Amino acid sequence: MISRREFFQVAAATAAIGPGATSGRAIAQQKLTQADLLAFEPLGNVTLVHLTDLHAQLRPLYFREPSINIGVGEARGHVPHLTGANYLRRFGIARGSAAAYAMSDENFEALAKTYGRVGGLDRIATIVAAIRAERGDKVALLDGGDTWQGSWTALATKGRDVIDCMALLKPDAMTGHWEFTYGTDRVKEAVAALGFPFLALNLRDSEWNERVFDPIVMIERGGVKIAVLGQAFPYTPIANPRWMIPDWSFGIREEEVQAEVDGARAAGAALVVLLSHNGFDVDRKMAHRVRGVDVILSGHTHDAAPEPILVGKTLIVASGSSGKFVSRLDLDVRGGEVKAYRHKLIPVLSDVIAPDGAMAAEIEHVRKPYAADLARVLGVTESTLYRRGNFNGTFDDLLCNAILQERDAEIALSPGFRWGASLLPGQNITFEDVTNVTAITYPNVYRSAMTGAQLKAVLEDVADNLFNADPYYQQGGDMVRVGGLSYTIDVTKERSRRISNMALTRTGAAIEPSRDYQVAGWASVNQNVEGPPIWDVVSEYLATTGTVKLEQNRAVEVIGA
Repeated sequence: MISRREFFQVAAATAAIGPGATSGRAIAQQKLTQADLLAFEPLGNVTLVHLTDLHAQLRPLYFREPSINIGVGEARGHVPHLTGANYLRRFGIARGSAAAYAMSDENFEALAKTYGRVGGLDRIATIVAAIRAERGDKVALLDGGDTWQGSWTALATKGRDVIDCMALLKPDAMTGHWEFTYGTDRVKEAVAALGFPFLALNLRDSEWNERVFDPIVMIERGGVKIAVLGQAFPYTPIANPRWMIPDWSFGIREEEVQAEVDGARAAGAALVVLLSHNGFDVDRKMAHRVRGVDVILSGHTHDAAPEPILVGKTLIVASGSSGKFVSRLDLDVRGGEVKAYRHKLIPVLSDVIAPDGAMAAEIEHVRKPYAADLARVLGVTESTLYRRGNFNGTFDDLLCNAILQERDAEIALSPGFRWGASLLPGQNITFEDVTNVTAITYPNVYRSAMTGAQLKAVLEDVADNLFNADPYYQQGGDMVRVGGLSYTIDVTKERSRRISNMALTRTGAAIEPSRDYQVAGWASVNQNVEGPPIWDVVSEYLATTGTVKLEQNRAVEVIGA
């Protein structure tokens, strides 16, 4: 019962505008309207609206999808592990269309000039208001988390800027991950003032084994009793500093998910929704193993799919990141089960969708104290700067180059974060642009000696997180980015056997296991790390470099993909 017709109206309307066409943005906008983007044939008695992984991006931006997204084990070659032309073929998306621009990296620069920026919470507010106006009391808006972190203003206000703006959207529930990096006290304070449930069924107090936040909320929409369960990121104390949340324990807790589902059904829930920050592959495995979940709204891994993935009777919806998409899922729920559904992944093309006035005013208000600093120009880029992809992205290359120079290191390490906006060639690099890829609560750039054996252990550990065939052992990020170092990775190998041929890129000399190397990096999960914040390091680098022009990074050879 999947209908893709509405989504691909966008592609059909713009299919003639290819990367080699002379038509510009004005012609594209003549062909594509807000009505096109929101067009939907309503169905049933419930509408779920899903937004996830906003990462505090309140304003429109550019965001390049990955060119490499490798799946291993049973996920190999399946959604979401398809990119570029393979992705477009899988979903029948016309090259050069607005849908192709939104959902793949293919011809990104050319299509970005045609279709413009994406996202913006004021545009999202317009979409949500339109759906609510059409569907009335049938609508539930659910936020998948990673909402309060990812910008300078969010860091400066400990998430208050985003929280104040999200309050205007009036979500029905949310869950979390990066929110926890503000520390236990701040998270508790913020949640107490939200005005809607913050759900985390898999989060417990370590000493008393008691739940810290509500596991579930029961709501009624369109006359249907709905159970919404919240699953916070299971590996928060591993992927992020444990010392910030020392008394909380997480985990997948599959048996507790099942117990909550069973309890919700026993309490009369006709529809069970898991609002998840597990990551897509974890959600797919959970859908195979947990009975009775109708819909999983998936977050964390920033994947976007133009149709739900069906596992048994469970629909998995993936809604991307950074405010680039809003998912709408209409459901016909009768007799305690989903009889039919219709879905649309709405690309938030900010030049096409009109901003909501109240939200636009609130965004301007919360940003005003920081506006001058955010607008400071640090340099200019002649290269496309992006982050997403299993291995080095160009924005991470810039960070590594800055670390190598400013910290006088042989090797630079930068975390495989998936959040962060992109820049096009010719754009100024502002302080806001730099902090959009670095704004965290543990930003210090360390410098220390590491042996070659220790370096290999770091790479092997991250590789196992990413390429373990069992999704329950994956934590959802990308490979640690490297500067000054090259290596080969075989994604088909087992733990501790994937990395080989490590060498210094400057000299080509092989990395010796027993030799010490001067290594600098940032975002260490250890406490009391000394060193300047990463945004200062990059700012100083750009002050002397001025213009960024990056050569193609060939430091990583991938085998078995």
